[in-house]
Amino acid sequence: MLSVLDDLFPVFADWARKQGLDEAKRRFGRALGDDLDAYVAEYERRIAVIESDDPPVLHGPSDPWYPGPNEAVDVYWPALRTHFTTALGWPDERVRPVDRASSKVVAYTPHPARPTWTSKGLVVGYVQSGKTTNFTSVIAKAADAGYKLVIVLSGIHNGLRRQTQERLDEQLHELRPTSWLMLTDRADDFRPPKIQSTALLHGQESKVALCVAKKNARVLARLDAWLEDASKRRILADLPVLVIDDEADQASVATTTINPLIRKILAKLPRCTYIGYTATPFANVLIDPAADDLYPEDFILNLPRPDGYFGTERVFGRDAVEGDEANGTDLDGFDMVRFIDDSELDKLRPAGKKAEARFEPEITESLEAATRWFWLATAARRARGDDEHSTMLVHTSMKIAVHESFKEPLIDLRDSTVAKLRSRDPVLLRQLRSQWEDETGRIPRDELPELPDTSFGELLEHLTEVVAGTRVVLDNCRSEDRLDYSGEPQVAIAVGGNTLSRGLTLEGLVVSYFVRAAKAYDTLLQMARWFGFRPGYEDLPRIWMTGQLESWFRHLATVEHEIRLDIDRYEQQGLSPREFGVRIRTHPVLRITAKMGHAQPAYASYGGRRIQTRFFPESDTTWLRDNLTAADTLIRDARADGAVGESMPGGGRLFRDVDADIVERFLGSYRTHADSPDLDSRLVSAYIHKQRTVGSLDRWSVAVMGADDDKHGTVRLGGHDFGRITRAKLRGTGPDRADIKTLMSKDHRVVDLPITAQQARAMNESELMGARNTDPVARDRGLLLLYPIDPHSQPDPRNVRTRAPLDAGDEVIGMALVFPGNAEEKTRVTSSYVSVDLSALAVEEPEEAEYASLRGEDEG
Repeated sequence: MLSVLDDLFPVFADWARKQGLDEAKRRFGRALGDDLDAYVAEYERRIAVIESDDPPVLHGPSDPWYPGPNEAVDVYWPALRTHFTTALGWPDERVRPVDRASSKVVAYTPHPARPTWTSKGLVVGYVQSGKTTNFTSVIAKAADAGYKLVIVLSGIHNGLRRQTQERLDEQLHELRPTSWLMLTDRADDFRPPKIQSTALLHGQESKVALCVAKKNARVLARLDAWLEDASKRRILADLPVLVIDDEADQASVATTTINPLIRKILAKLPRCTYIGYTATPFANVLIDPAADDLYPEDFILNLPRPDGYFGTERVFGRDAVEGDEANGTDLDGFDMVRFIDDSELDKLRPAGKKAEARFEPEITESLEAATRWFWLATAARRARGDDEHSTMLVHTSMKIAVHESFKEPLIDLRDSTVAKLRSRDPVLLRQLRSQWEDETGRIPRDELPELPDTSFGELLEHLTEVVAGTRVVLDNCRSEDRLDYSGEPQVAIAVGGNTLSRGLTLEGLVVSYFVRAAKAYDTLLQMARWFGFRPGYEDLPRIWMTGQLESWFRHLATVEHEIRLDIDRYEQQGLSPREFGVRIRTHPVLRITAKMGHAQPAYASYGGRRIQTRFFPESDTTWLRDNLTAADTLIRDARADGAVGESMPGGGRLFRDVDADIVERFLGSYRTHADSPDLDSRLVSAYIHKQRTVGSLDRWSVAVMGADDDKHGTVRLGGHDFGRITRAKLRGTGPDRADIKTLMSKDHRVVDLPITAQQARAMNESELMGARNTDPVARDRGLLLLYPIDPHSQPDPRNVRTRAPLDAGDEVIGMALVFPGNAEEKTRVTSSYVSVDLSALAVEEPEEAEYASLRGEDEG
């Protein structure tokens, strides 16, 4: 079997990706001999992981090694998958995405057979969307692959740690009790010497050790001391370790106690993979990447949104963003939010610290309506045959005294409602019927046609029992009567603060009453526990909140969506987390996170840069025709302003001394693909405006990079006919996003300078830019290049494995811009985003060979 330590395999795989598998077999066949078939099979398994569409992942240079489960030898994952399908009754279409996503996570961890490594990654999910299921599956597959110790860091509260421990006991330990060495249990956090460190290897070689530890300073200090003992005994040197950090943005980032302890633990593990899991990655992607910290430098993976997931977009809708394909009606969300009037707020939470001591809450009109709806919706679930847990969340303050003050008023409301129901009070029944009919009319039946209609009469049969059986539970760090879903199904109104705001799943959540005005993205999203799955009652959840909070959550839904689009886009562009920081849209009132780390404004600085079109919606004839018109108008306006075109060697025409106003008008009408944010005309124009105030970029050179013959047809621009060039698209792209990858050749950047193409090809990056910046004319002048592209460009025969014919519905006009100056200049345009500062990291420039095939006009 192929050894993962074989240095030849990366060379073979790289050759196969670039030149084709047949060529790789021809090239390496003699050297590999009988091992060739194993190399080919291994390459095909790995490339299947790379090319998987679901889910996207940003990753560094390492190739994925894990091709998926091996049914012949694996034991942990097959047992878990059987549990999903039999005990939980999941259909194949639900198990399959879990299988694919967890395999992709494992594939980008280091192979456990490597001698030493440290790897740090991040998995981004949705709130209450199955992150625990994913990391449970990752643990099972990692155990099958050879990892021997798994440490799960599970939140900062006992409730979440216990819930995670119970889940892993049920889905891992109890399925293979003789294969796991459990270092913690439901009742007890990590407490050595209950389990001696030597047990990990001595006499337990066939087992995988599993620990679920709370992110608490004392607990982590005990774990660190235990590992220190193991290190002294030289047990850790040969021990592949997987660390799962659940709720990785909480406590793990920018804290004075927990963060150093986690880093100290990781430093003791010479063969360690750290994976953070979170739905709110804001703090994680803003960690200083140059420090010895937890920045996810090796990979960032987006978990797909599961079918049936009920999240922020469903409730609040969102705004359209760059690259969106949804229309306006798809962005509105369901009519599930009910507003709390500002006049009620002082009755729901104390107005300042002085009011805390004497605060007495009231059951306001909105709180009573929310509670009654909770009972109606729960009774409707019972009428539909759903007897599972049902929960209402009341979250008005983080103060424990406020939680305690709500208990008696809510109990009184419950008891008085039960008495009225038992006496069939006509006023109450009319109010309840009216509320039921009004609320059910807010969600049109065609939105959720698979759900049954439930009449008021049907739910009324269950209503008294539901109300009478309701528990009012205080769940905070001081309360003893905590939420516990391990027993019989319960109906509960949970009043709480921070213990309900992180990771802990509120089973069967139907109603959220939410007025706490936190002002950070991550805090808001984590406090709102109504997300997740609502099978059979997707029409019933409701949220009561202020109008301001509702607008904030719509903004957050937009931010979430945009972050995932960015990760998808960066993956498509082959960028790693060390090369491009994930952008986060800002808000005029909200902070992104309290832990802004190495955040900096995401500036658009074009000094010394070249930007070019890469993506085309080849099926959008209107889009293509508009760009043709914009290019034609540009050349006509330049000629009318006195610019005289001069022929260029190799074809094309150069117009010098073009007024910047003409260029800006063109940029305002030329359309760029949403996946090219650097070409945003607003940012480019803003930069040009700033430069013009200091006497730069007032004049431009405009070049049409036509071919010197008409074998691919011609295009007429500004009264001149230009031969088309060819740019085939990457195979598998289009029609809405045909990717030609690179438009410019190296020598095109200096077509307005007295430098031949041959001379330019011999120059390096700094020499090319230096030539522009030292030229007495070009140093203050921009260069705009137009490329008339054959809409049916055929690939070069040498590239048919990776390229396909362009199939555009109209003429394709590519565009590129070359700016004088340098990237460090002070004239920058601040966009409405922040990202991590990656300036301290060394990023390799593309090899010169990358441009070798792009020097000719007809390269595919």
